[in-house]
Amino acid sequence: MKQLNVSRSEGTNKLFVKHAFDHELYSKLRTLPHIEWNKEKKMWQLPDEPQSLHLLLSEFRGIAWVNLESVTNAKSRQSSQVFHSKVNSVSNTNPSEMTALTEAHMEQLLHFENYLRSKRYSPNTIKTYSDSLKTFFRFCSEKRIDELDTDDVIRFNNDYILRKGLSSSFQNQVINAIKLFYRKRFNKNMELDNLHRPRSEKRLPNVLSKEEVKAILEAPINLKHRAMLSLIYACGLRRSELLNLTLKDVHSDRKLLLIRQSKGKKDRVVPISEKIIDILREYYKAYKPMTWLFEGQKAGDKYSERSIQLVLNHALEKASIKKPVTLHWLRHSYATHLLENGTDLRYIQELLGHNSSKTTEIYTHVSTKNIQLIKSPFDDL
Repeated sequence: MKQLNVSRSEGTNKLFVKHAFDHELYSKLRTLPHIEWNKEKKMWQLPDEPQSLHLLLSEFRGIAWVNLESVTNAKSRQSSQVFHSKVNSVSNTNPSEMTALTEAHMEQLLHFENYLRSKRYSPNTIKTYSDSLKTFFRFCSEKRIDELDTDDVIRFNNDYILRKGLSSSFQNQVINAIKLFYRKRFNKNMELDNLHRPRSEKRLPNVLSKEEVKAILEAPINLKHRAMLSLIYACGLRRSELLNLTLKDVHSDRKLLLIRQSKGKKDRVVPISEKIIDILREYYKAYKPMTWLFEGQKAGDKYSERSIQLVLNHALEKASIKKPVTLHWLRHSYATHLLENGTDLRYIQELLGHNSSKTTEIYTHVSTKNIQLIKSPFDDL
């Protein structure tokens, strides 16, 4: 099971949370209230309060084991007792949040998941919708599924999502999951248009400099590791796109890479340079993959998502880059560097596989080519 290790540092009034990289844990942790990334320690930090410990335990129940061993040692046993008493009191204020799902709940969820699979929803979307509904049903466990209505959704929104300070993206996911579930399972339209939806968070993509990208790509000694990271940046690939590539998808004679059934169930082609083709040829001669372009230790098995993230982590450490870089940063950097080189946004949209040009336009806000040309009036003083 996944694990979060919680510790405290004397004199800081902070709790520190460390975990082996996992996309689900990372995405959930970054949405918690009052949490920050400590660049120096390379860990998340929270206020050293019983409420923080309760939040971790409640939010990651069934997802990860929250290891509090270092928090509840001999020096902190007294505070631990206070913590447990507060956890119990908080839990008792709303026992429906902790109620297990009934067999009827699970049966309805199974039918809904099968429907989503039949409609070819992605595994990540199916899991997200299913988890969202489980949380909603547990909160409203005093009523049958078919009895729940708009008022229950409003109550869940106010007393659970907003009270816990959960992210706007989670709020939208839950609402979308509930609307789809009731429309398909009970032919019932949840009138949620009057429910206040959060404004979309406008976050800029994280972009690395060309020097940082070069350092990362040159860091791995292992040829396979270097080839994987290089291809992600060279073609602006998502992690899943890289891992789903087969040998037939590389058209070296035409200098093209075919990406099949990616996000939105779309195929697309992207150009690959002679330089990356040479790296792939060298890699193929050394590893002789059978089916997938990049395979795990066992021939014919697809390389795992966790392993490729660990490859990046080791490269970051070797390159002495302290930023919390993910694989998607390489894709963002590819798009931004294309824009800075003068590539038209319409071509970048096609290369990235974006449905809307608005999605691609966000890279204009992080491109520094024109911004650096602006002269500050301070220089004229």
